[in-house]
Amino acid sequence: QVQLVESGGGLVQAGGSLRLSCAASGRTFSSYIMGWFRRAPGKEREFVAAISRSGRSTVYADSVKGRISISRDNAKNTVYLQMSSLKPEDTAVYYCAARVGRIEVGNYDYWGQGTQVTVSS
Repeated sequence: QVQLVESGGGLVQAGGSLRLSCAASGRTFSSYIMGWFRRAPGKEREFVAAISRSGRSTVYADSVKGRISISRDNAKNTVYLQMSSLKPEDTAVYYCAARVGRIEVGNYDYWGQGTQVTVSS
């Protein structure tokens, strides 16, 4: 089992940047596929990005390609989401998640509590 804690959210102007972090507990972080999801007001949770156990493979939602980058540091048990050229429609609660098995856009086993990102126009 793994516990996940997100940080780094906040208020940013459109066009700005933020880096979210997700710290994981436990000694088996490197055995998990890690993903980021978001839930905008009034909308369902959606997939944002995922990264393989080694960090060599990544997957992104079409809506964020070119603006968002996922990375991980297995020595620090942390996964990151670097966001740039932010838009008001990126406003959401961002969640970190972990799963075993293959890199996927759904069916994650463990979730963090979320961190709010608000992009002002």
